[in-house]
Amino acid sequence: MTGGQPSVPRISCVILCHNYGRYLDRAITSCLDQEPGPYQLHEIIVIDDGSTDETPEICRRHHGRIRVVRRPRQGFGQTLTDAVLLTEGDWIAPLDADDWFHPAKLRTCAEAITPGCLLIDHWETVVDADGNPLLPEPHPGGNTSTLLLQRAAALSLLPVTNELYFHALRDAGQGLTLTEPLVNYRIHPASMTDRERNGASQFYRADICTGLADRLTALAASAPLWTTSTALHRATHSYRARAAGHLVEGHLQQQHRLRTIRPLVSLLRHTLRGRAPFGACCRAIVSVIRNQPLVPSPPAAKRNVTIQVQ
Repeated sequence: MTGGQPSVPRISCVILCHNYGRYLDRAITSCLDQEPGPYQLHEIIVIDDGSTDETPEICRRHHGRIRVVRRPRQGFGQTLTDAVLLTEGDWIAPLDADDWFHPAKLRTCAEAITPGCLLIDHWETVVDADGNPLLPEPHPGGNTSTLLLQRAAALSLLPVTNELYFHALRDAGQGLTLTEPLVNYRIHPASMTDRERNGASQFYRADICTGLADRLTALAASAPLWTTSTALHRATHSYRARAAGHLVEGHLQQQHRLRTIRPLVSLLRHTLRGRAPFGACCRAIVSVIRNQPLVPSPPAAKRNVTIQVQ
């Protein structure tokens, strides 16, 4: 012990669950069965967001080894916010209840922690509803289950509506990406993200990016210690550009080409103001000219298992 603090990081695993009882046991077990390493598994918390399935029974099977927070349904954003507020560890490993960690997840991430690092994300193995691999190779992560968050920094971003908010730590140069696939990411019909309707996923992502841009604008008035007001303003433009790009893509998926004009102009403006590379702009312009979305429509995407990185 040094200065009253543990010599190794304390990690809190937090499982986010709403009606994923059929998958929950595997998620909990994957936290319990982590390989030893330079960290302390401080706690495992299951946040049961108003489940009406077998979730409480699954939690009772692990009585004494996990802490359960059960409450009426409040939605994903509040559950993810509470995943930060309710923990006591130095670092937080959130896990969607339909996914499960590789045994080396916490060890590998703990070994990668360096001074100034506030976020670690890693790659994933994409599987189907039954846990069978869907892709021949590991896939880049970025979703909830692929993150390890420094709690003090994560607190400064609350409240959040999506895990993308925590990516702001990486945008500020305080993040690290590992290419090891340390989580099994499950794709199934009951996944939270709507992949069935044309444009639905894109419009959802646009809303998230806009909300994050608004949050970063507010933070810029009194920047947290991990960044500066100038960097936050630049990141704001970056996320507004990304929101516009998602809108362009969503309208193209819905075959509403004329509706792409306004977001395309916004994409160009915020790319310039954020001093970002023009690759996304060029791709969006070409897709509009061709009247062809960059991502196949959901039925084709589902057949080809096309997955987007946020």
